Amino acid sequence: MVDMVQVTLPDGSTRDFDGPVTAAEVAADIGPGLAKAAIGAQVDGKLVDTSFRISEDASVAIITDKDPQGLEMIRHSTAHLLAYAVKELFPSAQVTIGPVIDDGFYYDFSYERPFTPEDLEAIEQKMHELAALDEPVERRVLPRDEAVAHFRDMGEHYKAEIIASIPAGEDVSLYREGRFEDLCRGPHVPSTGRLKHFKLMKVAGAYWRGDHRNEMLQRIYGTAWATKAELKQYLHMLSEAEKRDHRKLGKQLNLFHMQEEAPGMAFWHPRGWAIYQQVEQYMREVYRQTGYDEVHCPAILDVSLWKKSGHWDNYQENMFFTESEKRTYAVKPMNCPGHVQIFKSRLHSYRDLPVRIAEFGGCTRNEPSGALHGLMRVRSFTQDDGHIFCTEDQIEPEVVAFHRQALKVYADFGFDQVEVRLALRPDAEQRMGSDAIWDKAEDALRGALHQAGATWQELPGEGAFYGPKIEYHLKDAIGRDWQLGTMQVDFSMPGRLGAEYVGEDSQRHTPVMLHRAIVGSMERFIGILIEQYAGALPAWLAPVQAMVLNITDNQAEYAQTVVKTLHDAGYRVDTDLRNEKITYKIREHSMQKFPYILVVGDQEKQAGTVTVRARGNRDMGAMPVQAFLEHLQQVVASKS
Repeated sequence: MVDMVQVTLPDGSTRDFDGPVTAAEVAADIGPGLAKAAIGAQVDGKLVDTSFRISEDASVAIITDKDPQGLEMIRHSTAHLLAYAVKELFPSAQVTIGPVIDDGFYYDFSYERPFTPEDLEAIEQKMHELAALDEPVERRVLPRDEAVAHFRDMGEHYKAEIIASIPAGEDVSLYREGRFEDLCRGPHVPSTGRLKHFKLMKVAGAYWRGDHRNEMLQRIYGTAWATKAELKQYLHMLSEAEKRDHRKLGKQLNLFHMQEEAPGMAFWHPRGWAIYQQVEQYMREVYRQTGYDEVHCPAILDVSLWKKSGHWDNYQENMFFTESEKRTYAVKPMNCPGHVQIFKSRLHSYRDLPVRIAEFGGCTRNEPSGALHGLMRVRSFTQDDGHIFCTEDQIEPEVVAFHRQALKVYADFGFDQVEVRLALRPDAEQRMGSDAIWDKAEDALRGALHQAGATWQELPGEGAFYGPKIEYHLKDAIGRDWQLGTMQVDFSMPGRLGAEYVGEDSQRHTPVMLHRAIVGSMERFIGILIEQYAGALPAWLAPVQAMVLNITDNQAEYAQTVVKTLHDAGYRVDTDLRNEKITYKIREHSMQKFPYILVVGDQEKQAGTVTVRARGNRDMGAMPVQAFLEHLQQVVASKS
């Protein structure tokens, strides 16, 4: 007697089979096109190989390379193909681990000498040769101890060590393609022929198991995509990203620098600080218009406060500490506990709420040195940080108002593609507060987003330890995703720190605390702006809005008069009076990406005009100084 198996497909339809059936056979039963395209399946929500046998009724979705899960399988399988190729070319190399990462994969190797760029080319060529063989990828299961012995016999001591760390008595799965076999949970594509569109990117160092006391391994990074067009588009994006790298442009445009004596901390040069000030003053005006009072809190606070707030238990490894007179202090990684102290410094009535306070608050976090990246990942930074103390009934309107405010800010800075995501509660051991409190907080954010007419994606497990949060993700000019603003609901910290207000019932109540930021880290946001505009910032943000150039010394005094006129009107203008050819000076300052270059010679001096060259070598001709000033006023005011 063979038990029937019923498979329910994503559209709700069902298919009956006489007995156990593989995912590949389900795909073939649906149609030959799907059978050919299938690279995996989801069975009752679990991602599996096409060879997986379904022995009881189940919900099944066939996965192809058009699905996000399919792309992840392709990248995972390409990591194995990389290891296969390395072993073919360098038999004495030992393999360790090879996971999927954003946009690709990597694999770590132990080898007696560094891999060279020529080695990478040879490995990539070998990968294509192995893929062309279209060898089947087959799974088998071994008991843990047998698997340890298997890899030790192969000389793969790192793999043996990994398997030995698995609890005794458990089985482990192995995947084989051709002459290569690897430890892996899977799933994988059916055969190497499904792997066609990939490229190896670079080699970097990585400590075994991430511990600096262990051997330094060689990590080969690669990318893989479902189609040739997607791979080409990604490589083009990387090329564009390299041209836009804010670290290179920061040096080229004389904006900022970093140095070893202050890792993860920026030295702002005058032109870079001019950009910083423009962003800060813009955000300060946003504060003023939307009812926030600006405050300033101490940079270090007694560690007892951080224990009460919950940061000691949940964030300690990311904090810096110092001591004085036998007291331990923490350098603040966040501004919220300080803002609670300002709120509770006097007793508020319910009539005072909501109380909105904001700070350009300097924060310091103990980020790993290997994670530091120019302005994008730093240890010392300033946030456009704000907190709203309110009642539960006020959560929704405050979040709606913030949402609209944030979208307006992003549009002014030139970002018109904004995705909203809702990060929900992390695991129980990683969060404060009861399930009931988290239910209330998450429902409040959902309600506000619905009222604002927003669409959003939910991210289970990615909320902060004290509350869920709305995240704003922006796409830049070359399609990269940046997470910037955030709005978080916190029912826990105000109570932990003793914040209260007197309610309508004359009793004391704990306010709700909303944590909000629009641009987030000022340093990171400016890095993003530099890359968004490839250094050619719009006129309202540009550190030098116009550069005045004289042709000969005869116009030097007139050039300075032009500069003074524009400077007195509030614009950032500079002059180059060097005794150099005008073509040389124009070329040099064009490389600095200034919005306007104003040239003055004898003719302009006599007529009281300037010859205007807009960025992009656009000749706007001669115009009176006042006419150019009016043009600049219009461009800056429109933020175009």
